[in-house]
Amino acid sequence: MALKATVYKASISISDMDRSYYADHQLTIAQHPSENEQRLMARISAWIFHASERLEFTRGLSSTDEPEIWEKNDDQSNQLWIELGHPDEKRVKKASTLSRDVAIYGYQGRMTAQWWQERHQHVESFNRVTAYELPEDAIQASAQLLNRTMKLQATIQDNTLWLSNEEESIEIERIPLRS
Repeated sequence: MALKATVYKASISISDMDRSYYADHQLTIAQHPSENEQRLMARISAWIFHASERLEFTRGLSSTDEPEIWEKNDDQSNQLWIELGHPDEKRVKKASTLSRDVAIYGYQGRMTAQWWQERHQHVESFNRVTAYELPEDAIQASAQLLNRTMKLQATIQDNTLWLSNEEESIEIERIPLRS
């Protein structure tokens, strides 16, 4: 018998001073059975950093043909393709040819540093691809905000996300990876 996804409902109020974007979003987020809480929070954080009315979660781990998150244009072409973790060169190339912009989010500390050291020349060779690191300790701490039903406030300024519920607040810096 196959395991089923865990479904989370999130009400997120976003104040993004970096992009002058202010909105409230109601999200339904499915956690794949093989996805841990840290990865889920990295995915939610990446979504918040790029939040828009058209940004949506995809089938993620359930599909190798889709990114974790994407934004489509009116003509259904990809405006933004967001990957999590450490994609290989073929996946980065595919993303850069299928989308106007690509964002990659690493969130696993030393593994992200090693991936960047080994692949930065290749990743940087593609236009419109930007790689970031979300500090591992911040992502681990943010997992304590997870509840099946969440009400979160997100404030972004200077590439830093302050994510909070009624009891706790976590600071997550988005660090651009550069050689």
